[in-house]
Amino acid sequence: MSDTPSLPDDMFIVSPDGSPNDPTAPTLSFRNSPVVLVTFAGNRLTREATRAYQAEFGIGVMDWRMLVMLTRAPGCSVAVAARLTGIDKAAVSRSLHRLESNGLAQAKALGDDPRQKSWTLTQAGQDLHGKILPQAVSRQKDLLKGFTAEETATFTAYLQRFLDNIGASD
Repeated sequence: MSDTPSLPDDMFIVSPDGSPNDPTAPTLSFRNSPVVLVTFAGNRLTREATRAYQAEFGIGVMDWRMLVMLTRAPGCSVAVAARLTGIDKAAVSRSLHRLESNGLAQAKALGDDPRQKSWTLTQAGQDLHGKILPQAVSRQKDLLKGFTAEETATFTAYLQRFLDNIGASD
Protein backbone atom coordinates (compact mmCIF):
# COMPACT_ATOMS: atom_id res chain seq x y z
CA MET A 1 0.00 0.00 0.00
CA SER A 2 3.04 2.27 -0.04
CA ASP A 3 2.09 3.43 -3.56
CA THR A 4 -1.26 4.72 -2.25
CA PRO A 5 -1.33 8.54 -2.34
CA SER A 6 -1.40 10.31 1.00
CA LEU A 7 -4.81 11.53 2.09
CA PRO A 8 -5.20 15.32 2.33
CA ASP A 9 -5.47 16.81 5.84
CA ASP A 10 -8.62 18.75 4.95
CA MET A 11 -10.51 15.45 4.69
CA PHE A 12 -10.35 15.19 8.48
CA ILE A 13 -10.23 18.77 9.75
CA VAL A 14 -12.97 21.35 10.34
CA SER A 15 -13.12 24.70 12.09
CA PRO A 16 -14.85 24.83 15.49
CA ASP A 17 -17.99 26.37 13.95
CA GLY A 18 -18.07 23.66 11.28
CA SER A 19 -17.25 25.84 8.29
CA PRO A 20 -14.14 25.01 6.29
CA ASN A 21 -13.16 28.72 5.98
CA ASP A 22 -13.31 29.75 9.67
CA PRO A 23 -9.86 31.15 10.63
CA THR A 24 -10.10 29.94 14.28
CA ALA A 25 -8.26 26.83 15.42
CA PRO A 26 -9.08 23.88 13.18
CA THR A 27 -9.70 20.49 14.78
CA LEU A 28 -10.73 16.96 13.86
CA SER A 29 -14.15 16.47 12.34
CA PHE A 30 -16.59 14.36 14.30
CA ARG A 31 -18.32 13.34 11.06
CA ASN A 32 -15.55 12.95 8.49
CA SER A 33 -12.62 11.48 10.42
CA PRO A 34 -12.76 7.68 10.29
CA VAL A 35 -10.48 7.41 13.33
CA VAL A 36 -12.79 9.63 15.39
CA LEU A 37 -15.83 7.68 14.19
CA VAL A 38 -14.23 4.31 15.00
CA THR A 39 -13.31 5.60 18.46
CA PHE A 40 -16.80 6.94 19.11
CA ALA A 41 -18.35 3.71 17.78
CA GLY A 42 -16.08 1.59 19.98
CA ASN A 43 -16.94 3.64 23.05
CA ARG A 44 -20.67 3.39 22.39
CA LEU A 45 -20.49 -0.33 21.57
CA THR A 46 -18.63 -1.00 24.82
CA ARG A 47 -21.05 1.07 26.89
CA GLU A 48 -24.18 -0.49 25.36
CA ALA A 49 -22.82 -4.05 25.47
CA THR A 50 -21.85 -3.60 29.12
CA ARG A 51 -25.38 -2.45 29.95
CA ALA A 52 -26.95 -5.36 28.11
CA TYR A 53 -24.66 -8.09 29.44
CA GLN A 54 -24.64 -6.70 32.98
CA ALA A 55 -28.43 -6.58 33.10
CA GLU A 56 -28.99 -10.06 31.73
CA PHE A 57 -25.89 -12.03 32.72
CA GLY A 58 -24.22 -10.07 35.54
CA ILE A 59 -20.95 -9.44 33.72
CA GLY A 60 -19.55 -6.51 31.77
CA VAL A 61 -18.26 -6.47 28.23
CA MET A 62 -14.63 -6.85 29.36
CA ASP A 63 -15.46 -10.12 31.06
CA TRP A 64 -17.43 -11.21 27.98
CA ARG A 65 -14.35 -10.49 25.86
CA MET A 66 -12.29 -12.73 28.15
CA LEU A 67 -14.92 -15.50 27.94
CA VAL A 68 -14.56 -15.30 24.15
CA MET A 69 -10.77 -15.17 24.42
CA LEU A 70 -10.60 -18.27 26.61
CA THR A 71 -13.03 -20.09 24.32
CA ARG A 72 -10.86 -19.24 21.31
CA ALA A 73 -7.49 -19.76 23.03
CA PRO A 74 -7.87 -21.95 26.12
CA GLY A 75 -4.74 -22.01 28.25
CA CYS A 76 -3.53 -18.59 27.14
CA SER A 77 -1.65 -16.25 29.43
CA VAL A 78 -2.53 -12.67 30.32
CA ALA A 79 0.17 -11.46 27.91
CA VAL A 80 -1.24 -13.49 25.00
CA ALA A 81 -4.81 -12.40 25.75
CA ALA A 82 -3.70 -8.77 25.92
CA ARG A 83 -1.80 -8.99 22.64
CA LEU A 84 -4.63 -10.72 20.76
CA THR A 85 -7.38 -8.41 22.02
CA GLY A 86 -5.41 -5.17 22.05
CA ILE A 87 -6.39 -4.60 25.68
CA ASP A 88 -3.75 -3.69 28.26
CA LYS A 89 -2.45 -6.47 30.50
CA ALA A 90 -3.70 -4.88 33.72
CA ALA A 91 -7.30 -4.79 32.45
CA VAL A 92 -7.04 -8.36 31.16
CA SER A 93 -5.62 -9.52 34.49
CA ARG A 94 -8.38 -7.78 36.47
CA SER A 95 -11.04 -9.36 34.28
CA LEU A 96 -9.55 -12.84 34.55
CA HIS A 97 -9.32 -12.54 38.34
CA ARG A 98 -12.94 -11.37 38.42
CA LEU A 99 -13.95 -14.39 36.34
CA GLU A 100 -11.94 -16.63 38.63
CA SER A 101 -13.57 -15.23 41.77
CA ASN A 102 -16.98 -15.86 40.16
CA GLY A 103 -16.08 -19.47 39.34
CA LEU A 104 -16.01 -18.84 35.59
CA ALA A 105 -12.25 -19.22 34.92
CA GLN A 106 -9.31 -20.94 36.52
CA ALA A 107 -5.59 -20.36 36.43
CA LYS A 108 -2.79 -22.89 36.42
CA ALA A 109 0.83 -21.96 37.12
CA LEU A 110 3.19 -22.30 34.19
CA GLY A 111 6.49 -23.75 35.34
CA ASP A 112 8.23 -22.52 38.49
CA ASP A 113 7.03 -18.91 38.38
CA PRO A 114 3.62 -18.68 40.10
CA ARG A 115 3.02 -15.32 38.39
CA GLN A 116 3.03 -17.00 34.97
CA LYS A 117 -0.36 -18.65 34.52
CA SER A 118 -2.43 -20.25 31.83
CA TRP A 119 -6.14 -19.51 31.98
CA THR A 120 -9.09 -21.69 31.04
CA LEU A 121 -12.83 -21.50 31.48
CA THR A 122 -14.56 -23.64 34.05
CA GLN A 123 -17.70 -25.51 33.04
CA ALA A 124 -19.71 -22.59 34.46
CA GLY A 125 -17.68 -20.20 32.28
CA GLN A 126 -18.29 -22.35 29.20
CA ASP A 127 -22.00 -22.47 30.02
CA LEU A 128 -22.19 -18.68 30.43
CA HIS A 129 -20.34 -18.19 27.14
CA GLY A 130 -22.92 -20.44 25.48
CA LYS A 131 -25.77 -18.39 26.95
CA ILE A 132 -24.33 -15.02 25.92
CA LEU A 133 -23.20 -16.00 22.41
CA PRO A 134 -26.66 -15.92 20.77
CA GLN A 135 -27.29 -12.44 22.18
CA ALA A 136 -23.86 -11.27 20.98
CA VAL A 137 -24.58 -12.56 17.46
CA SER A 138 -28.02 -10.95 17.53
CA ARG A 139 -26.47 -7.61 18.60
CA GLN A 140 -24.01 -7.81 15.71
CA LYS A 141 -26.80 -8.49 13.24
CA ASP A 142 -28.81 -5.56 14.62
CA LEU A 143 -25.80 -3.25 14.29
CA LEU A 144 -25.28 -4.37 10.70
CA LYS A 145 -28.90 -4.00 9.57
CA GLY A 146 -29.04 -2.62 6.06
CA PHE A 147 -25.63 -4.08 5.16
CA THR A 148 -25.44 -6.94 2.69
CA ALA A 149 -23.21 -9.93 3.39
CA GLU A 150 -20.78 -8.57 0.80
CA GLU A 151 -20.76 -5.09 2.38
CA THR A 152 -20.19 -6.65 5.79
CA ALA A 153 -17.24 -8.66 4.45
CA THR A 154 -15.79 -5.53 2.80
CA PHE A 155 -16.31 -3.47 5.97
CA THR A 156 -14.63 -6.21 8.00
CA ALA A 157 -11.69 -6.27 5.58
CA TYR A 158 -11.33 -2.48 5.88
CA LEU A 159 -11.37 -2.70 9.67
CA GLN A 160 -8.76 -5.49 9.56
CA ARG A 161 -6.54 -3.36 7.34
CA PHE A 162 -7.07 -0.44 9.75
CA LEU A 163 -6.00 -2.68 12.68
CA ASP A 164 -2.99 -3.90 10.68
CA ASN A 165 -1.96 -0.26 10.17
CA ILE A 166 -2.22 0.32 13.93
CA GLY A 167 0.06 -2.66 14.50
CA ALA A 168 2.51 -1.38 11.91
CA SER A 169 2.78 1.98 13.69
CA ASP A 170 3.72 0.41 17.06
